[in-house]
Amino acid sequence: MDAHTRRIEGIVTPSIEAMGFDVVRVMMTGGQRPTLQIMADRRDGSMISVDDCAEISRTVSAVLDVEDPIAGEYTLEVSSPGIDRPLTRIKDFERWVGFDARIDMAVPMDGRKRFSGRLKGVAAGEQVRIEIEGGTLAELPFEGISRAKLVLTDALLEASRPAGAGEGLD
Repeated sequence: MDAHTRRIEGIVTPSIEAMGFDVVRVMMTGGQRPTLQIMADRRDGSMISVDDCAEISRTVSAVLDVEDPIAGEYTLEVSSPGIDRPLTRIKDFERWVGFDARIDMAVPMDGRKRFSGRLKGVAAGEQVRIEIEGGTLAELPFEGISRAKLVLTDALLEASRPAGAGEGLD
């Protein structure tokens, strides 16, 4: 994340957190009319709704109008992280232990940049632990991760299903 995006994240995060949400990712994309993408999640662990996203959008728009950190016109998009969510914070790697993930490193480690396997948590020093093929345990420095996301599996779908959904469908 560049310094400009980090500044925007610093501006919007306190308001989003005060509303009971966590910021998952802030990203700027596009050229002449950029898009500011904000991905948020409910702090209580329940599913984020369209109404939640609209409420965040209204609040963030007001904050950005006052602070004015983006020159010119831009589009604001607020969304949920989805089921196969990006893993952007150290706590994401702890929360999703036991689920499959794909991690891309900024620079190669042991001759490779991409690691796929089962998340095994975080070791001291913010080393993300992932069990890759053959049962090998890799420890990857959190700061060296360029992109990481959960892999869509039946187990992840089951874990993401709202409580009570699918019951009584015999």
